[in-house]
Amino acid sequence: MLTSKPFDTKPSNPADQAAQTADSAIKSTQRAANTALDSLASTVQDVRDQAAPAYDRLKGQTQDLANRGMEALRDTSRQVRDTATKASDQTLGYIKDEPLKAVLIAAATGAALMALISLMSRSNNR
Repeated sequence: MLTSKPFDTKPSNPADQAAQTADSAIKSTQRAANTALDSLASTVQDVRDQAAPAYDRLKGQTQDLANRGMEALRDTSRQVRDTATKASDQTLGYIKDEPLKAVLIAAATGAALMALISLMSRSNNR
């Protein structure tokens, strides 16, 4: 039958003493490891708590920047469209007021473009 010894009694033989010392060392190491892990977990949570507002702030700034970029793109597109419409209207008005002059300008422009294209194609063939 096994007899149990009280915990605070000294073991009688060297093997029991070594086992008790090893057990004590293991328990001490476990306590130290648990303390270190608790401290690490606390530090990680602190960093996470501090990073969350910075992330949210950065996310909001990025969204604002994207919104401003989209608005600028819309404004620029609207300006280009308005300018093109105005130029088209002016061109139509000029053609109505000066039809002969408009046809001569268009013919001269076409001839100049054809001469330029012909010149470029000849230089590419060489």
